[in-house]
Amino acid sequence: MAHTKAKGTSRLGRDSASQRLGVKKFAGESVKKGMIIIRQRGTKYHAGLNTILTGDDSIVADAVGKVVYSKKKASTFYGRSKNRVTVSVSGGLDK
Repeated sequence: MAHTKAKGTSRLGRDSASQRLGVKKFAGESVKKGMIIIRQRGTKYHAGLNTILTGDDSIVADAVGKVVYSKKKASTFYGRSKNRVTVSVSGGLDK
C-alpha cells in the first residue's frame, strides 16, 4: 500500500493584494513638490491649483505648500448641479 488516498482541493489562496487607495494628506498638512495627496480610481476628487492629475487619477502636489480641500457646485453633462471636491496646494512655505 504505497499510494495515498484522494485528498480534497483547497479553494483558498487567490485573494489579490489591496491597492492602498485613499487620502494620503489631509487639509492643513504641508507637502513638497511630487508628494502624493490622493490615490484614487476615477475622479472622485478633482485637481485644483498647484496639483496634477496623473494617468492613474492620483493627485500629486506640484508646489510646496499646504493642502486645501474646497467644495464647488458644477453642472454635469445633463445639466444637473453637483458638488465637486477640489484639492489644491496653497503656497507660502520656503522648503
